[in-house]
Amino acid sequence: MLKNQNGFTLIEMLIVLMIISVLIILIIPNLGEKSKDVNKKGCDALVSVVQSQVDSYYLDKKSYPASIDVLVPEYINDKQKTCPNGKALVITDGKVSAPK
Repeated sequence: MLKNQNGFTLIEMLIVLMIISVLIILIIPNLGEKSKDVNKKGCDALVSVVQSQVDSYYLDKKSYPASIDVLVPEYINDKQKTCPNGKALVITDGKVSAPK
């Protein structure tokens, strides 16, 4: 009698697991590098937003703020004082920057 034997052999399963393992090994390190890029771009975007609020402060008060704390809470909130990477924003002569 003929039996229908559907299914995978042990060798086929090991090959599939090996391919999945190789893909995971290649993908995981790239994700770590991408988070650094996201934090840098997020910080650049935050600097742009806070710079526009500094300019708005200048239009209202006719002088630049002495520090970033002067802008809270009317122009920015407390979360906008630091970048996603933890660096605090600084205002120097009306220009916002994040120390390297």
